[in-house]
Amino acid sequence: MDARPIERRAGLLENRWLILFFSVLSMVAVANFQYGWTLFVPPLQKHLRAEQAAVQVTFTVFVLLETWLVPFEGWLVDKFGPRLLVMAGGVLAGLGWVLSGRAESLTTLYLSYAIAGIGAGVVYGTAIGSALKWFPDHRGLAAGLTAAGFGAGSALTVAPIANMINSAGYQAAFIQWGVIQGAVVVLAALFLKAPPAGWLPQSWKNAPRGEEVKKRQTTAEFSSGEMASTSQFWVMYGVMTLVATGGLMATAQLNPMAVDFKVDKVPITFLWLTLPALQFALSADRVLNGICRPVWGWISDHIGREKTMAIAFTLEAIAIFLLIKFAANPKAFVVFSAFTFFGWGEIYSLMPAICGDFFGRKHATQNYGFLYTAKGTASVFVPIGSALAAGKAFDFRADLLLLIGGALAFFSHFLAPTLLRIELRRKTHDILFGIGLAMVAYGIVLTVLPGLWTPFSAKLTLPKIGWPGVFAIAIVFDLTAAAMAFFVLRKMKVPVQGGAPAGMVAQPAMASAHEP
Repeated sequence: MDARPIERRAGLLENRWLILFFSVLSMVAVANFQYGWTLFVPPLQKHLRAEQAAVQVTFTVFVLLETWLVPFEGWLVDKFGPRLLVMAGGVLAGLGWVLSGRAESLTTLYLSYAIAGIGAGVVYGTAIGSALKWFPDHRGLAAGLTAAGFGAGSALTVAPIANMINSAGYQAAFIQWGVIQGAVVVLAALFLKAPPAGWLPQSWKNAPRGEEVKKRQTTAEFSSGEMASTSQFWVMYGVMTLVATGGLMATAQLNPMAVDFKVDKVPITFLWLTLPALQFALSADRVLNGICRPVWGWISDHIGREKTMAIAFTLEAIAIFLLIKFAANPKAFVVFSAFTFFGWGEIYSLMPAICGDFFGRKHATQNYGFLYTAKGTASVFVPIGSALAAGKAFDFRADLLLLIGGALAFFSHFLAPTLLRIELRRKTHDILFGIGLAMVAYGIVLTVLPGLWTPFSAKLTLPKIGWPGVFAIAIVFDLTAAAMAFFVLRKMKVPVQGGAPAGMVAQPAMASAHEP
């Protein structure tokens, strides 16, 4: 066989834009595991005879497993490559939905959706890491396009899944769409690969990066441990946690809120399309949630990440205020819920981009995996939001264990030796760190199995503040994050490792001949 066609075929499969396309496709296929969840909440409540807050714990379990394991999964991807890991992720994600369709108890539902969370986390972390490695010259745009697959991926499937739930039951929807989406991920994984070591695109020297971004890029390659010892990382972590909290509340609570305001089934017509307000809102939300990610990423490539964050977070706070003020109007509910999603989804393009700028490409998958756990931290507030809206009792035991355990681990491993300059003995460090990790692990298990024993009780009846009160909290979080991005993070210097300069210096291009 002539070698030339083989070379052309290999070149096509190594084209970074084609690899990006299949990364985005894998993200589209796992989008419903988070963004389609709200459709299943009411039927699950009815079938399992459970309180809404208890059902929403499923969402927290999913996000915890989807985020907090990404650093480990990122290490596996950096070690074994993306193809095998994403294939495994697709199988686990699909299996999680299939098992959720067969769950007859809350515990079984929690465990099933936990499996889906592990699989979705593998896909998410791998795809974002791939974008950061293949596109150092368009980091914001590429991360935005990849995250857009997750944000908008469920837009076209909202209506068919909702219709199947209504006609055949939520169990059939879980099982059928779990198989379909898992298969798509496995197919997309066949086309994924990592760039060669030291690779840079031929266009690197002339890449259209704004001056603000150029000044904020480093030549250093931080390991995750080195990254976690910087104050810049923890400011970024705090900002992402605050913004993710409001966004996850909207994602998980949109269906229950629409039911409470009695706008969920009101028909809305736009152009030639007529749908119930809730379905219309979910579709519009997904579209704008996807569009905003490359848009904000592209903007940040030109004016800087921190300025873009401040603008976007402030706009989200305004959109949330208008949503809750006019939620009883079906058309306003659709419009302002969509703009709420437009304002918060950008963290999934801006945060990986600034993480790559500050800490380098070599460990990008694992490094962003650690930052991405902020979304898991934010997820613990979602069921609390449901309880606050309704004035229901809530069991805080798992949350206290997660908070105290995380604080112990953080203090002993990062805060004491780096920022506070406290020299802990090795044995003291290991004991504190081990206790912290054990408490976090038990908190996660307790979230899934709430009947487990603890030496204390923490079940409290929360005040009823309604949806306006819950979303007022989200507004405060967004405005706080905007202020932190503009007045704190923007003023901080780029982290320096071993004397490396802050500005990115072009290296010799090692791109192959087929690089666009």
